[in-house]
Amino acid sequence: MIISSRKETFFLLVGDLFIFILSLWISLALRDTGVSIWSNFKIHIVPFMFIFIAWLIIFFIAGLYDKYRTILKDSMPSIIFNAQLVNSAVAIAFFYLIPYFGITPKTILFFDLIITFILFYAWRFYIHSVLGLKEKEPAIIIGSGEEMKNILKEINENPRSELKFVQNIDLDKEDGTSYVQKIIQKIKADSISVVIIDLKDKRIEPILPILYNQIFAGVKFIDMDKVYENVFDRVPLSFLQYDWFLENVSLRHDFAYIYLKRLFDILTSLIILIILIPLFPIISIAIMINTKNTKVLISQKRVGEGGKVVQIYKFLTMLFDDGGNEELRKKNRLTKVGKFLRKSRLDELPQAWNVIKGDLSLVGPRPELPLFVAIYEKEIPYYSIRHIIKPGLSGWAQICQDNPPKGGVNFDDTKTKLSYDLYYLKNKSLMLDLQIGLKTLRTLISRKGK
Repeated sequence: MIISSRKETFFLLVGDLFIFILSLWISLALRDTGVSIWSNFKIHIVPFMFIFIAWLIIFFIAGLYDKYRTILKDSMPSIIFNAQLVNSAVAIAFFYLIPYFGITPKTILFFDLIITFILFYAWRFYIHSVLGLKEKEPAIIIGSGEEMKNILKEINENPRSELKFVQNIDLDKEDGTSYVQKIIQKIKADSISVVIIDLKDKRIEPILPILYNQIFAGVKFIDMDKVYENVFDRVPLSFLQYDWFLENVSLRHDFAYIYLKRLFDILTSLIILIILIPLFPIISIAIMINTKNTKVLISQKRVGEGGKVVQIYKFLTMLFDDGGNEELRKKNRLTKVGKFLRKSRLDELPQAWNVIKGDLSLVGPRPELPLFVAIYEKEIPYYSIRHIIKPGLSGWAQICQDNPPKGGVNFDDTKTKLSYDLYYLKNKSLMLDLQIGLKTLRTLISRKGK
């Protein structure tokens, strides 16, 4: 079924780990012909497992476990090659800086890296071709609006999709319930086993008793909002009613999650400050030279948890601190040093202190200006719900949204951003936080800041 991307990711993970182990075995066989490979393998497998885990993390950061629609054949060779370069550096550093295991493999490591690259490349292309060529399951979609059109386009145009819609019913173009007979006929004629349906649309209610009987014919019905969320990793705003929030959003949190997340926030922020504190004077001097200004830190008001206004700190990236004044802002401009700081996210380095204080978390919806919040809360339904949890330095919207809102008020992009924030509110967990952290790291490395 379409809701199987997690199984696919797990399948790829297991396959990749098998490739790593197989490559090590082949490398030992090539180097030590005539020697007991098994005894040699037992010596090497334990230290190499640490390397393999690190490699899986690097592959994740590189995007090799992203959803099927994001990894294209034409980009995969360069992704694998660049990831393998990093893997090489990690392996060399591990064995030569941590001599705990008593082995410093040179020939084995060289063979292993080359064989891993070849087998991994072949494995991924084989899997992609198999997944792309397998027979698709015929399906029907019933709904309306842009969400239905987006699902229809994404599923039918993607070679990796497991479904193919052979019929779509646009409720905006139907008069009454006569269309239900077309559905029943299509189900029988094409042996349809999956129907994606917008169960929240009131126009569906009259035909539910008729569709109910199709359950006994083996037809599986899936709510369209669940499919949309699974495919696009965000919650469709047009589907939302108060019952959705009552079911999926609550102040009653998992206390283990809260305490572990807070502990991780503090420890990580302290490590970041300890490691990067030498950059503070360098950045400060660069700002002062570039702006002829002695002020290098600015504070800005943002709306935090529970709608509380907090002060966050950043390095100055403009000619001067305009304090949010519209007239002054027109005269202000981004400096060369400021452009680099924003692209590298170093301008937000002082916000590690905000995390330690508890104003921010490392992961959560990005905090917004109070002025913008006041406007959005009036114009965008349910906007204030994003303040039910602590805002973060990075969030699900920051790593997923292609065109995030920038500068002034932008209703369309902010609605999209809210749809990603709601996905995070519904699915928040330590694993999702880790995923956001790793993908944020990937964004920083590729310098594609959002």
